Amino acid sequence: MSLNEIEDTLFAYNQQHLIQYWKELTEEDQLSLITQLKNINFNNVSNLFQKAQTYIQEGIQKLDDHMKPVPRNKFEAELKLDTKVLEEYFLLGLKEISKGHVGVILLAGGQGSRLGVTYPKGMFPLELPSGKTLFQIQAERIRRIQKLAEERTGKYGKICWFIMTSEENHEPTENYFNKHGYFGLNKEDVILFRQGLLPCFTFDGKIILEDKNRIALAPDGNGGIYKALQKNHIVEHMKKRNIKYVHVHSVDNILVKVADPSFIGYCVKKGADCGAKVIPKENPHDALGVVCEVNGKFQVVEYSEITDKTANLRNEEGELVFSAGSICNHFFTSDFLEKASTVYEKELKPHVAKKKIPYIDESGNRIQPKTPNGVKIEKFIFDVFEYSQNFVTWEVPRNAEFSPLKNCESVHKDCPSTCKRDLLLLHKSYIQKAGGIVKCEELEISPLLSYAGENLESKVKGKVFDKCTVILSDEEVVVNGFKGTI
Repeated sequence: MSLNEIEDTLFAYNQQHLIQYWKELTEEDQLSLITQLKNINFNNVSNLFQKAQTYIQEGIQKLDDHMKPVPRNKFEAELKLDTKVLEEYFLLGLKEISKGHVGVILLAGGQGSRLGVTYPKGMFPLELPSGKTLFQIQAERIRRIQKLAEERTGKYGKICWFIMTSEENHEPTENYFNKHGYFGLNKEDVILFRQGLLPCFTFDGKIILEDKNRIALAPDGNGGIYKALQKNHIVEHMKKRNIKYVHVHSVDNILVKVADPSFIGYCVKKGADCGAKVIPKENPHDALGVVCEVNGKFQVVEYSEITDKTANLRNEEGELVFSAGSICNHFFTSDFLEKASTVYEKELKPHVAKKKIPYIDESGNRIQPKTPNGVKIEKFIFDVFEYSQNFVTWEVPRNAEFSPLKNCESVHKDCPSTCKRDLLLLHKSYIQKAGGIVKCEELEISPLLSYAGENLESKVKGKVFDKCTVILSDEEVVVNGFKGTI
């Protein structure tokens, strides 16, 4: 595109201010700006802003009168199932893993800015006895579940790990995995791809310049996964590898069961094309969104979209009616993801957040606003639920499967110390169930040894653990100065 063509495009969409400082720029800065402009589909982003404006004007709509809880035939709770049924789901999931039919998408675009660091959240040190990070823990869980599937089925299948990064953290994530040898996974089975960016807008629809040669851009939300899948040909790759089922989750949950065979087996058994793993809300004001039906279609309703009266509704057993808390943990068939990335993505509702966005004023000065001056637009991953032909939910206990890393330590909730606490408490329960005696606070199990409490008796039964210990698999060695029980 020539400068004249760019000028014509900008004029057509009333965005000509984006090159108002053109003559002041160096040749290098001009090239940078032109590259940014070429990467924006102005027709698409203009339509997106107009769509977003509609939702802004409507404001937050209370959905109480349109909501129904997930029907019983679309819901099962792990803790309430007969052990034979649970074992059936678990084994079915392992069989699909052993056939190479299972892939995992990790949503890892977040930086650790709220944690006070400038690198990807998956690299954050949690001060575990082992010194392991979220990335390493999740990689090793994949290795263990592959091995467990082989042990139970007699057949070895690989899980392909797709990691969605952001423009900001792609390179450091890639470097981290390279430096650590992909934590024992084959490099060809770990595929990194970037989520997209969207321009930030003023309230009247002008794209914001954050510098004279730089457009203000922001990640397009976890719902940007669908466009990113299409742009990076990820579903095509899945088809070539005969991946039929995909587990999608966010990086920040230290307790996540990656490629959970019980969840996968349940969804496969029910013939689901889309599923959500949920936890029971602790109380009516728990900040989790709720998975439910709205006007006959499944969706996640944010806690701000319902009144206290509805949030407090209870059934005959005294349980919350709307209790299915969403934790960004999903199942999709690859066929559904193909439709989501090529068809449904265009229809997804844009979510708008008013933000303080640095900008260049009319005099060419860079301003750091003290109040919100614009909007960032993003899409949410769960907004495709309404397009599912067979949607199901799978409830799991919070203490075993959900402890997110969201905040810095001073918040005292969903922070590094609570993640560490919850993981070590879970490991303590595994060891006690396997016959070990725990008399210390810091006792960690390597994911390479045990995925969810199995394979421990020979290492812990009858043993007393009274000092900080990492219980390692046979293939591991000393970790951070603590000798594991081999």
